[in-house]
Amino acid sequence: MNKYHHLYEQLIQHTDKDNVLVNEPIREHTYTKLGGAADFYITPSTYEEVQAIIRFANQEDVPFTMLGNGSNLIVKDGGIRGIVMNLQQLSSIWREGDKVISQSGARIIDASRFALNEELAGLEFACGIPGSVGGALYMNAGAYGGEIKDALESTIVATKDGELLTLTADQLDLSYRTSNIPDNGYIVLEATFALKPGNKEEIKEMMDDLTYKRESKQPLEYPSCGSVFKRPPGFFAGKLIQDCNLQGKQIGGAEVSTKHAGFIVNKSNATASEYISLIQFVQATVKERFDVQLEREVRIIGDDVEG
Repeated sequence: MNKYHHLYEQLIQHTDKDNVLVNEPIREHTYTKLGGAADFYITPSTYEEVQAIIRFANQEDVPFTMLGNGSNLIVKDGGIRGIVMNLQQLSSIWREGDKVISQSGARIIDASRFALNEELAGLEFACGIPGSVGGALYMNAGAYGGEIKDALESTIVATKDGELLTLTADQLDLSYRTSNIPDNGYIVLEATFALKPGNKEEIKEMMDDLTYKRESKQPLEYPSCGSVFKRPPGFFAGKLIQDCNLQGKQIGGAEVSTKHAGFIVNKSNATASEYISLIQFVQATVKERFDVQLEREVRIIGDDVEG
């Protein structure tokens, strides 16, 4: 019995009991289909519930982990202790003037499609990014020449003390695949994107083109965390990996994709340990061959298996 399980009765005072799962396998909630269990997997349905659960975790000194939709994440085989919060129920998207406002649990793809239907331009680049809106802000997600900071106007976040703040995009220090959200312990609840009126057919044409490029080049037929590495200055990670003849390299059930060298796929019931070992092998090989240190874009969290 985990030492936090006695807290269940208290947790369901802060959200509906259907929103609190015990010993929930995280692999059910990540794109890689990897990871052990969370002690508590909580999906609050209001901002007030988010605040209450944060404050409860602080008060009881329970470890707290925020999980987006698990697209850019590897959870270790030992799982995650304490509370894992997912905001999938906070997924509303609406329009105010030429702005699209989205709760953080919505997929950034859906925000992009909503903008298309409203004939608003500026989120086309996000039409193939698999993450949640909150996750997209967390890492300033981008694709095909666009990134979140190009469109974001402001955000509402919960602090690590459970207070709500409204911040401008400039206050998030958004740069290549980074922000100050993790350093400050912020939890994104809502994002406002400032867009421009556009021609629906032109917006759709661009999105269709980007979708084709993504589907034709990326190994979407297997579970993966997406692009594993950041782009090193002056190079392309995929090209370096390809030039090391690493495509098809396997450790256990994890494989460097034969379709796109920048991806590692869960080809056959891989463990997180195998997946991480392959990432490290790729990094070491590229460093030895080209003296370039590949930096991970994907986050790795959780515990190793005990023993």
